[in-house]
Amino acid sequence: MIVLLVHMTVKPGKAEECIELLKAAVAETRKEPGCVQYMAHQSTENPLTFVFYETYKDEAALEAHRNSPHFARYVAGGIGPLVESVTREMLVPLS
Repeated sequence: MIVLLVHMTVKPGKAEECIELLKAAVAETRKEPGCVQYMAHQSTENPLTFVFYETYKDEAALEAHRNSPHFARYVAGGIGPLVESVTREMLVPLS
C-alpha cells in the first residue's frame, strides 16, 4: 500500500472553482479498483490551501489513477491551471 500526500495552494479567487472540481475528482477516483482512500481537505486557516490524502493498493494503482480520463479532466486540466504551488510526498506504512 502507498499513500500520496499533496499540499496545494490555489490562486486568489479560485477556491470555489477548485472545490467543485475536487468534488468531481473525488467521486470518480473513489470508483477506481486500486483506490483504497481518496480525500480532499481545505485548510481552515487558509482557504486557498487544499490537501489530498490518497491511498492506493500499489504503485500500479496510482499510475492507473494518473492515466485515467477523470484525472486528465478534473485534476490536470481543471485544477492544474488554478494552482499557485504544490508539494507531493509519497509515503509507505511502517511494517
